[in-house]
Parts: sequence; C-alpha cells; structure tokens
Amino acid sequence: MRNTASLWKEGLTDALAFVVGGLVGFGVGRLLGLDIFAPGYGMDAMGGILLVGLGAGLGRRLMRGWLARQDDASSP
Repeated sequence: MRNTASLWKEGLTDALAFVVGGLVGFGVGRLLGLDIFAPGYGMDAMGGILLVGLGAGLGRRLMRGWLARQDDASSP
C-alpha cells in the first residue's frame, strides 16, 4: 500500500495536469476559431468542447506517465 504523501502527490498532479491540459485545449480551439461558449450546440461549440476534453485527458495521461517514469527511476 502506498503512503499518504505519494497519494497526495498523485492527486495534486492529476488535478493540475487536467486543468492545464484543458486550458491548452481551449487555447488550441480558440486558435482554430472554435468557441466553447458559442450559443447552442453548433459545430463551433462541439469542436471546442471536444478539444478541451481531449486536452484535459491527454494532460492527465502525460503526467501519469511522467510520474511512473520518475518512480521507476527512483526505485532501486
């Protein structure tokens, strides 16, 4: 069983990576002309929402992979 410190580290990095990834997805959507706040559920809004979701999930996934490599490197 893992200790409390490693669980906190994992949870906080997951949350941070999720938010940062979502913001990156939002920024990419804005650069492409997609607006998640457009009225209705048109292609602009749906494309922007998709990019925010993909960015958030990808950010979390990349952070988990990085943490796993860090843990493997620190293990004897």
